[in-house]
Amino acid sequence: MKPQIEAGGGWDLWKRIAAQAPDGSFGRPEKFCCDPERSNWMSATVTTLDGEILPYIQDICHRDPLSGKVVTGGIVTARDSSWLLSWTINRQPQFKGQPAGQCVVWVYALFSDKPGDFVGKTMRECTGAEMCEEWLYHMGVPEDRIVELAEGHANTVPCMMPYVTSFFMPRNDTDRPKVVPDGAVNFAFLGQFAETPRDTIFTTEYSIRTGMEAVYTLLDVDRGVPEVWGSVYDVRCLADATVKLRDGEPLTSMQLNFVERKALEAVLRKVKGTDVEKVLRRHGVI
Repeated sequence: MKPQIEAGGGWDLWKRIAAQAPDGSFGRPEKFCCDPERSNWMSATVTTLDGEILPYIQDICHRDPLSGKVVTGGIVTARDSSWLLSWTINRQPQFKGQPAGQCVVWVYALFSDKPGDFVGKTMRECTGAEMCEEWLYHMGVPEDRIVELAEGHANTVPCMMPYVTSFFMPRNDTDRPKVVPDGAVNFAFLGQFAETPRDTIFTTEYSIRTGMEAVYTLLDVDRGVPEVWGSVYDVRCLADATVKLRDGEPLTSMQLNFVERKALEAVLRKVKGTDVEKVLRRHGVI
């Protein structure tokens, strides 16, 4: 997949703007748009047309997809998928005017250049129906029903996104311009390719925060941009994350060898009766 930067598009505009500052103060767009093989995802929207596929969804998420409540509750990833395929379903109906009984599913994969486990083709070579077949296969649909369901009971629309993770490309803190570059008085950079401290890209909050920073700075508004939640410094958040990484299992249930078990017992004796023990118990670590 070779980079094809459209004249007049966003990348082209940023390149022309960046060229006006040879010192790099307007960023280096080539760091982000040079290699779509490393930044692409393939995506597909699957719309189930009746109730034939829904039981397989419910078997996995244990929720009725048409209940009007949360369905997957997040992203479901097929860990053994060669495409590293994932899917998610929001509350239904997702769109105004969506016909009753239909369910809209977002399916995507990180490795669009690898052959699928059922279809035997790369995702980028597949039709929408073939992408649906691969998804159904990883949901555990019997193989003798997969083609029938994909072709007759769902409508699948594919979409290639060559730069969807481009802002995660290797970079340093000067490859994106500051929201308000040094000396700027009437312009700013907004969105995922502007540099603002401590926040995490790929979120709506990041784009909103860069806009607030630009307005408050350029118009000299005496108002602070909301702080980024400092979860990395909060021991309670770190404790929660530790437990969630273990699917809710406390550290005390780990399979430890003799030395490790004795070390853990010594630590627990040390913190017994302290606030540290209270925090660990409150968050399910022990």
